[in-house]
Amino acid sequence: MIYADNAATTRISDSVLKKLLPYLQEQYGNASSQYSLGAKAKHAIEQARKQVAAAIGATSSDITFTSSGSEANSWILRSIADNYRGKSIHIITSAIEHHSVLNACRALELLGVEVTYLPVESNGRVSIEDVKSAVRPNTKLVTIMLANNEIGTIQPIAEIGEFLHKRDIIFHTDAVQAVGHIPVDVGELKVDFLTASAHKFNGAKGTGILYKQSMIKLSPLVFGGEQERGLRAGTENVAGIVAAGYAIEESIAKMSETAKRLKAMVDTTVNAIQTRIPTVRVNGNSEKRLPGTVNLSFDGASGESLMHLLDLKGICVSTSSACTSGSDKPSHVLTALGLTEQQAKSAIRISYGRYNDMNEVESIVETICNAYNKIIAVNLYMKK
Repeated sequence: MIYADNAATTRISDSVLKKLLPYLQEQYGNASSQYSLGAKAKHAIEQARKQVAAAIGATSSDITFTSSGSEANSWILRSIADNYRGKSIHIITSAIEHHSVLNACRALELLGVEVTYLPVESNGRVSIEDVKSAVRPNTKLVTIMLANNEIGTIQPIAEIGEFLHKRDIIFHTDAVQAVGHIPVDVGELKVDFLTASAHKFNGAKGTGILYKQSMIKLSPLVFGGEQERGLRAGTENVAGIVAAGYAIEESIAKMSETAKRLKAMVDTTVNAIQTRIPTVRVNGNSEKRLPGTVNLSFDGASGESLMHLLDLKGICVSTSSACTSGSDKPSHVLTALGLTEQQAKSAIRISYGRYNDMNEVESIVETICNAYNKIIAVNLYMKK
């Protein structure tokens, strides 16, 4: 099998798995217990909190662990609504956000919150001028993702943060696709909230990360015990949190080398496919893009058909975000770029990760081109 869908999830690192296992076996104590077995679990959580904080330029007291990036995103949006209950609330986001942000915004609209969904340019970038124009006296939150999960486009978060910081408007970035893959520093980005997810950078599934600037109020997500400073009650996922700490540390250490290698793999993939299929379209920004992610539209073919034909050959790619797979609707990200419904439905996403190599690129290119030619031949035959 060749796995090239790392934007959906990543294989857990071998060394991280070894760090995780003791907290499912020998060190299985409840971190809220007072005896030594529990204290060791509590210490492990706090160590992971420090590791995560160091990786994004934060302090450990500003890090809260959740079950996923989606949970963290929804929590922030709901908390803003709680904090300003009874007042006029306006939120700004973009048309290409992850559904955990978009659907949370739509739910808030039903409660009377005003939401502006900013368009993006044809390369998938949000215009800083559009952000400035959208700000109103009652704007309480702006939420723009750092890197898009379907096309990999990186947004001008630092520039947006600089503008909002001067106006005391709370700024959140969904950095689920970015953390562990490109440099991320909350101070440089000037964000008040940042969210991430461990399974996107070779950690374990089931652990999300929420950074909160210390002066910002966050309402409790779950009531009960005092876990996560009383904000999120419930027995902690100690093993997953430990894995998140070591995985982010390992990803940061390997980041420069990995990014260079992944970019070369993406460039080789695109050049080789375009040589054989000149009509293929690269969606998003080719320069300001995650190193391992590329989204391609194949004129006259179905992305879903391509995906299934690749799957038959043991190659895993996707047609869109894993959270929307199975939907017959075109990608909201691709249509926001100006693609037609047919163009959007002809797209596949290839996302390389740490465990891919150039030999796999060759196999992927060959299989994609053969599959595309087969689809076109069938389409021509059916028209006769």
